[in-house]
Amino acid sequence: MNTHRSSTDSPVLTYADSGVDTAAGDRAVELMKEAVAATHGPQVLGGIGAFAGLVDVSALKDYRRPLLASSTDGVGTKIAIAREMDVHDTIGRDLVGMVVDDIIVVGAAPLAMTDYIACGQVVPERIADIVRGIAEGCSLAGCALVGGETAEHPGLMAPEDYDVAGAAVGVVEADALLGPERVRQGDVVIGMDASGLHSNGFSLVRAVRASQGLALDTHVADFGRTLGEELLEPTRIYTADLLAVLEDPRTVGSVHALSHVTGGGLAANLARVMPRGLAARVDRASWEPGAVFGRIARWGGVPQLDLEGTLNMGIGMVALVAAEQAEATLALLAERGLGSRIIGEVVAEDSLPEPGAPLEQVVAGAKGVEGGSVLLAGQHPGWS
Repeated sequence: MNTHRSSTDSPVLTYADSGVDTAAGDRAVELMKEAVAATHGPQVLGGIGAFAGLVDVSALKDYRRPLLASSTDGVGTKIAIAREMDVHDTIGRDLVGMVVDDIIVVGAAPLAMTDYIACGQVVPERIADIVRGIAEGCSLAGCALVGGETAEHPGLMAPEDYDVAGAAVGVVEADALLGPERVRQGDVVIGMDASGLHSNGFSLVRAVRASQGLALDTHVADFGRTLGEELLEPTRIYTADLLAVLEDPRTVGSVHALSHVTGGGLAANLARVMPRGLAARVDRASWEPGAVFGRIARWGGVPQLDLEGTLNMGIGMVALVAAEQAEATLALLAERGLGSRIIGEVVAEDSLPEPGAPLEQVVAGAKGVEGGSVLLAGQHPGWS
């Protein structure tokens, strides 16, 4: 008698037969353990495999009024480039940048991060590469990677498909909270260099590439490397540099607000931290976007205003800084190897001129925030 069949002689199906390989999942965990453990300091209790990550937050007792800040995000369709290139660790770095640099915007230091990876089929080496990149990003940000989940979704996702998301929590003293309430007329706008496209606007980038039939292994002289290598350049993580500015005696108190330039571009994200009655007047002539932005514009015939409303245009983080401390702030960022410059100033909103030139644009009310506005004027060097 066949003990593996029912009395009705129905076929036997195992979990593996349905497309879920728990052994592969266990193998992925083994491959990632060392990288994850490297992000753990003495404040992290336990290790991989627990149902929940534990972080000792006894240090919060020294805060007068600690506020917890949280953020969650993904990396969008940049994953399609990573999959085609079969390079997956940079996606992990992107994920960390998208999450922790939203936390630093309010002045909070990240404490812990978790990740979630959904895939059609667990390929242990690929999952381990992704998590290794996440761990590297967490180390750059000074944040512990304390947990995660890998979910195999056969039938819902193709075997080669995957998506990633992450969440993090940080802490800031209530009276050190950054935001529109601190911004003053006369503050200067400091723009910090992006490492490239970061992780936004890849639906446009991929459409432009498809329109030109460009292969990812095409060498582009402007980039000094292949198109695929340029597109996969990981997102710059600003957290450690900005925490240094917030804590250094030379610059403490200098930053009034920060804006992480992600989806929607510079103007829309900067408008989110402008208070009612004030505006940021930004001069494009103060910086030159990297070559990749000009290439995308030319390859796809993308109008500049559409490009600016989609990509970061070479500025990945913006700080609104007291004018008298602007030079000290720039000097400290330069010491840390982060290129930055003054790109504008904060003025009374009613002093803004009516847009005249075709590229003059006023942005307000972005992402549901009813605050001040941002005027983009002038033109980048070398752009026409």
